[in-house]
Amino acid sequence: MAQKTLLTGRVLSFERSPFDTEPDQATRLHEAVLIEGGAISELGAADTLKSAHPEATIHHYGDHLILAGFVDPHVHYPQTAMIASWGKRLIDWLNTYTFPEEMKFGDPDYAAEISNRYLDLTAAHGTTTMCSFCTIHPESVDAIFTAAQQRGQRVVAGKTCMDRNAPDGLRDTPQAGYDQSKALIGKWQGVDRISYAITPRFSPTSTPEQLEAMGALWAEHPDCLMQTHLSEQTDEIEWVQSLFPEARDYLDTYEQFGLLGAKGLYGHVIHLEPRERDRLREVDASLIHCPTSNTFIGSGLFDMNGLMRDGHRIGLATDTGGGSSFSMLRTMAAAYEIGQLRGHPLHPAQLLWLGTAGSARSLRLDDHIGNIAPGMEADMIVLDLASTPAIAQREANAESLWEAVFPTIMMGDDRAIADVWIGGRRVSA
Repeated sequence: MAQKTLLTGRVLSFERSPFDTEPDQATRLHEAVLIEGGAISELGAADTLKSAHPEATIHHYGDHLILAGFVDPHVHYPQTAMIASWGKRLIDWLNTYTFPEEMKFGDPDYAAEISNRYLDLTAAHGTTTMCSFCTIHPESVDAIFTAAQQRGQRVVAGKTCMDRNAPDGLRDTPQAGYDQSKALIGKWQGVDRISYAITPRFSPTSTPEQLEAMGALWAEHPDCLMQTHLSEQTDEIEWVQSLFPEARDYLDTYEQFGLLGAKGLYGHVIHLEPRERDRLREVDASLIHCPTSNTFIGSGLFDMNGLMRDGHRIGLATDTGGGSSFSMLRTMAAAYEIGQLRGHPLHPAQLLWLGTAGSARSLRLDDHIGNIAPGMEADMIVLDLASTPAIAQREANAESLWEAVFPTIMMGDDRAIADVWIGGRRVSA
């Protein structure tokens, strides 16, 4: 018989998207959640569940808020050691900081060290699932998947493919990118809680031949996700136009090679043309908003309101290490600030949904993670809504749950993460 664990506190579940209804009506609070065999089995009143399951181990969390673990759908775990590097825009930033660091990941020991460091840091901030770009080295993929497997953690990742406009030693070839990615898919896709994402970095670092090879690989493995970057900065778009003069727009540099589809993840998508917006919506692709990265590198302001209104599938991501924080709370705060600048501030329920259920939905994993509901995997976090004196004094005057939550979204950090559960196992205290 599976071990039973009962968590009591304020358990938050989403019954619908707060973008599709009044945010206050999208959620429900419960008193307790029961875990059996790594999955959520019941929600309900604490006394009722205690009586029904007297053998359960009980963890009392008082007034703390229990919710699904954060889901981060666009990260670069190899950039962990160079996060918060000063003062560059995208192309110079890649050449100055990113590429020299990524050169190190051919060393399996270094890749393992950074993989474990990254997963430790993100767990401390309440992130239980992420989708990561690796480097061109298969060793970098093996390292993050091995570390995740040892932790029983759900992780998506893929070998980054680049065959031009990158330093010597950080380029593969169309054939090598295809062969190595295919071998990694065979080794890892669907093993335990691991999923593979086919990963051309972005159009400027792949020749048409490599993009064609990646499109062919995706057609052969349609169960895989495909992740890349799109329309992050205006000078990047100009560069793409010079490299692909026959393309209708930036998205067309993927579309013409079979790299546009429902399981595609397109990071940033700030400066989209009308045709691009229409095509992304038509195929139901996922758009990934990376607010701390977009402000840190000076990329622009994502149109959350317009894209949500038009029916796009959207996730929220840190984009470590272009993003300047490992924290999804900080990322939510940045998304709120960008919404304010665009005249459409996000409700706290919408921010939490984006960081959990919405991001899980962007990864096509919302039937497994991202919400607290029977049958879902037991990835959960416990938020202390009074984790610092500054937050506590504001929370003490809150007249609703959302007034109590919002200060933690805006000012919270890893101190707000009172506990983390991954796969039904407590991983922090």
